Amino acid sequence: MTVKLFEPFTIKNVTLKNRIVMSPMCMYSSKYENGMVEDWHYTHYTSRAVGQVGLIMVEATAVTPQGRISPQDLGIWSDDHVDGLAKLVSMVKQHGAVAGIQIAHAGRKAELEGEIVAPSPLPFNAKMKTPKEMSKMDIDDTIEAFKQAARRAKVAGFDVIEIHGAHGYLINEFLSPLANKRTDEYGGSQENRYLFLRKIIEAVKLVWTGPLFVRISAKDYLDDGLDVDDYSTMAGWMKEQGVDLIDVSSGAVAPAKISPFPGYQVPFADQIRKEATIPTGAVGLITTGIQAEEILQNNRADLIFLARALLRDPYWAKNAAKELGYDIEAPEQYKRGW
Repeated sequence: MTVKLFEPFTIKNVTLKNRIVMSPMCMYSSKYENGMVEDWHYTHYTSRAVGQVGLIMVEATAVTPQGRISPQDLGIWSDDHVDGLAKLVSMVKQHGAVAGIQIAHAGRKAELEGEIVAPSPLPFNAKMKTPKEMSKMDIDDTIEAFKQAARRAKVAGFDVIEIHGAHGYLINEFLSPLANKRTDEYGGSQENRYLFLRKIIEAVKLVWTGPLFVRISAKDYLDDGLDVDDYSTMAGWMKEQGVDLIDVSSGAVAPAKISPFPGYQVPFADQIRKEATIPTGAVGLITTGIQAEEILQNNRADLIFLARALLRDPYWAKNAAKELGYDIEAPEQYKRGW
């Protein structure tokens, strides 16, 4: 039996050397609060490329200044951001990894000074701000911001774009009836609540022809919220629109009790993969090579997205290979100690 974790995976014209993906994780390290790439980002992402991760996904990168989760988030709302991102892409690619970026808007979960926006004027919880309900012009402007972010990502040289539609941020807020109480064409039915994401995908694809992922939260964990069956349907719509892979997470659109356990989100990726017949990425408490290999061998997902495991160990791929009895090639500079 082959070790599937280290098999290449091709999407459109891009081939990952293995199935290991660095999941987007905020670094809160743009210290001047201008969204610019800093030295920390170069060190952090490049070290995981040296560690033989197949796809490095840069953290949630804001399409507008008000779309940042925190003031220290990376930005892609200005052409001024392109040079720093292009340098980061170049450094990642030098070590054989594919470079991806997650483009995002935080919506009502933005922890910023000033006005924040959402589909409806409902705060996430009692401690957070009440957002302004977005007007049609606000919606149109935000769709255009996603389009321009995708254009800048292309100029910077990224191979993959992921649209952030999960974790209670703006797109997720439109999708879920828990956060979207609109009575216009962007609210009410599932088709209407999907319209904002539909238009973002359409806009992005006007300027982007490479692999396109969407991250979703496949379960709201609350009564009257969305479940994986709803997202299987929407994943089918995404596939029709030309989305190439669904990155399947869950939760965080509204406060809820979640009891995580190893691989607790994998069944969502499995169901969506089978019902929507679209490739998926599995994420969430996947910590060992054996666990990752089981998911792939049983065709429950196509890629393994790792988050905290890669914070703990930039060389997770090396240790997973050893665990699976597979010889992974070391960077030339490290062969003496590999």
